[in-house]
Amino acid sequence: QVQLAESGGGLVQPGGSLRLSCAVSGNIFTIAATGWYRQAPGKEREMVAKITSGGGVFYADSAKGRFTISRNNAKDTLYLQMNSLKPEDTAVYYCNARDYKGFDSWGQGTQVTVSS
Repeated sequence: QVQLAESGGGLVQPGGSLRLSCAVSGNIFTIAATGWYRQAPGKEREMVAKITSGGGVFYADSAKGRFTISRNNAKDTLYLQMNSLKPEDTAVYYCNARDYKGFDSWGQGTQVTVSS
């Protein structure tokens, strides 16, 4: 079992920045990849960025050039730095961990609202 706890969401103006954090605990050695997903009202959950245990990094096209995923292994924490935020980035952001068997664990989500 893996437990995930997000923090760092909030209200920001267009063009602003936010950094999301995800504290990871439990059977960390079973994790193959961790990442960030988001779900806007009326839309399906989508991948924003993910990083594999080997260090491979993948971004959604909408995130490339604006968002940066990183992790601090010493602190067992995953981050998502979001810059140049747009209203269409408004969503609930979820931290995800997938184990080597393909099982997904999710955090409770954190709301990000981009509005003037």
